[in-house]
Amino acid sequence: MSELHELLCRNFSWADKIKSRSPDFFKNLSERHRPKYLWIGCSDSRTAPDRLLDLPSEQIFVHRNIANMVHSDDASCMSVIQYAVDQLKVDHIVVCGHSHCGGVRAVLEEQTSGPIDQWLKPLSVLKTSIAGKLKQASLNERSVTLAELNVVKQVTNVCKSATVQTAWEMGEKLSVHGWIFDVSTGILKDLLGDITSARSAAAVKEQYF
Repeated sequence: MSELHELLCRNFSWADKIKSRSPDFFKNLSERHRPKYLWIGCSDSRTAPDRLLDLPSEQIFVHRNIANMVHSDDASCMSVIQYAVDQLKVDHIVVCGHSHCGGVRAVLEEQTSGPIDQWLKPLSVLKTSIAGKLKQASLNERSVTLAELNVVKQVTNVCKSATVQTAWEMGEKLSVHGWIFDVSTGILKDLLGDITSARSAAAVKEQYF
């Protein structure tokens, strides 16, 4: 049996197990999509949000990429934010980075090339701007610091997106959050609290940048 065929068998067993407990589960799932959260995270396989949060996957709308970046010219990410806020009416947007991030480590060690070099260029710029904070630290400490400040930076990018700005202007209750996941302990840390307005987003930007 090939590895991929085994995956299909696992899927069948999973679906069959759910239907045996709740016969209408997939019918109901197909008729309703109302997640409460938009998760913008890293593609790292160790950081799947439904697993970290112990929530059913249908409650989380997800966008993941290398180093949890939010580029204003990334049509995919901007479309996900727009759809999540305007159509799904999510209550929260969470940007989550993590320790031991390969993208962060590659930038610190200047080992990027090809498409990923362009993708991570804003992270390289951030690294340069905080060089003083990184100078005396160990590689692991620098990795943690850069990963956390990258989350803060991406949160500010989410907050200044036209979609989020418009939602706040219209008085919608939308919160943006910045978290970091420690792979070595399994624990999430809230870095910024609740950001619920353009004013509180500006305060975060002023504090950090």
